Amino acid sequence: MTAYAAVVLTGGAARRMGGRDKPGVPVGGRPMRERVLAAVADAAPRILVGPAKAVPDDVLVTREEPPGGGPVAAAAAGLALVPAGTTVVALLAADLPLLTRDAVAILLAALDTDENGPDGVCLLDDRARRQSLCGVWRTAALRAALDRLADRRGGTLGGAAVRELLAELTVRDLAWSGGGPPPWFDCDTDSDVRRAEEWTR
Repeated sequence: MTAYAAVVLTGGAARRMGGRDKPGVPVGGRPMRERVLAAVADAAPRILVGPAKAVPDDVLVTREEPPGGGPVAAAAAGLALVPAGTTVVALLAADLPLLTRDAVAILLAALDTDENGPDGVCLLDDRARRQSLCGVWRTAALRAALDRLADRRGGTLGGAAVRELLAELTVRDLAWSGGGPPPWFDCDTDSDVRRAEEWTR
C-alpha cells in the first residue's frame, strides 16, 4: 500500500442543510467526518481542516485562511501540515459517509500504477461527473498548483474554485466499479442524508 497523508475538509456553509454542522450529522450512527476519517485510518498524518469536535488524538486540526475561505484555501491549509517527504495525499470532503478504505485503496492503486502518470485520480459519480474532493494526488503537483493559483490571485486563495486549482493538473477520472454503496456519494441535503442512511442499513 502506498504511504499517504489525508486532508479532510470540514468547512462550508451547509446552506441547504440550514447552516448546521454538516460533517457532524450522523449516518449509520456516526458523524460523517468520523466515517471519512475511518476510511483513511491508515494515512499518516490525518489532517482535518475546519471546525472540529471530538476528533481522535492522532488527527491534526487546522483552519483555512480566511476562515470560511472555501475548499481551495482549506486544501492549502491542510497541505501545509503534510510532511515534505510525503509523496501522495488524499483530498476528501467530510460529507462522504459511504467512503471506505477499499475505495481509497483503489484510488491509491490507480495513481501508483505509473510514476509518470496523472497528477491525481478522482472518482466519478453515477452521472460521470468528477468528484474532485474524492481523490488522491501527487503532493508535489498539488502544492505547485496551489502556489501558481495563489500567485495569480495576488497571494490569496480565499474564494478560489476547485476547478481553478485543477485546471493545470492531469487528472484521471475513475468510474466506481466496486460493490456496495457508492463511495463518492456526498450529502448536500437532508434527503441525501436519508438516502445514505438507507445504504448503511
